[in-house]
Amino acid sequence: MALHRLTSVTMGVPDVARTAAYYTDFGLGAEADGWFSTRDAGRQLRIVPAATRRLIEVRVGVDHPDDLAAAADRLCRLDVTVERTPGTLTAYDGPTGVRAVLEIAPRLVQDPVAPTPYNGPGRTERAGSRAPGVLRTAAVRPRKLGHAVIGSTDLAVTAAFFRDGLGFRASDYIKDHGAFLRCSTDHHNILVLAAPVTFLHHTSWQVDDVDEVGRGAFAMLEDHPERHVWGLGRHHAGSNFFWYLKDPAGNFSEYYSDMDCIVDDQLWTPEVLEGAKGLFDWGPPPPPSFLHPEDLAALMTGTHSQAR
Repeated sequence: MALHRLTSVTMGVPDVARTAAYYTDFGLGAEADGWFSTRDAGRQLRIVPAATRRLIEVRVGVDHPDDLAAAADRLCRLDVTVERTPGTLTAYDGPTGVRAVLEIAPRLVQDPVAPTPYNGPGRTERAGSRAPGVLRTAAVRPRKLGHAVIGSTDLAVTAAFFRDGLGFRASDYIKDHGAFLRCSTDHHNILVLAAPVTFLHHTSWQVDDVDEVGRGAFAMLEDHPERHVWGLGRHHAGSNFFWYLKDPAGNFSEYYSDMDCIVDDQLWTPEVLEGAKGLFDWGPPPPPSFLHPEDLAALMTGTHSQAR
């Protein structure tokens, strides 16, 4: 596909300092100019002031100027205005106001990490030593940004903007409620949810394995149990292990590992998922606040303030 990765996102929040401190605790590297970096993909999160929490910008990597021209043609057919520079294309989704920037960028190559040895019935991958997950002492640092999830007041239009305009591919759908869309080989890089108001639901960050999902969450919760939202569990759409936490602005952040990868579009058929199957296969049930964040009413009336 012409698109090859989610390069970065910009989130707006009422209190930048408190939110920035949270993502430093989360394991992202704080840069001097307000950006935050991952281990493998560099600068992937920017936090800026905003009256309410929201996703402001999504940046997506492409290979060639021809990819920008093709996206411009698709967006024009959707009556979406585009702005062009030699290396970028910028367009805005109408219902959410999210700014999408396609940019010529190098493809991300992650150095292979040796598979974590796990023992199983009739299979001894680890003998004579404790599991690596109980021996690790270093703080968890996400490898890369995986995806962002946004609420849209017009699911069909926003999904079409990303899919039919920018060129994302559809991986799965939640019946009448959501679209899992990808701009890389990962199962999804954007999930659009039907919502009564535009908001950022969560960002998701790749770690090495399920032990790092658990270790990262444990460290985040040790002195701040109020950060817990949902986990540990395994999704159905994407198949990844997950644990969700909440930042001071009310956005959720997810540690994940073992995401489905789609390297040949012809070998993948999107499903329309219904009910709990669209959310998870096992784990504790999602809390009501995950499905309907507690500040949605305040966001609708413009009275949202930074969570305490």
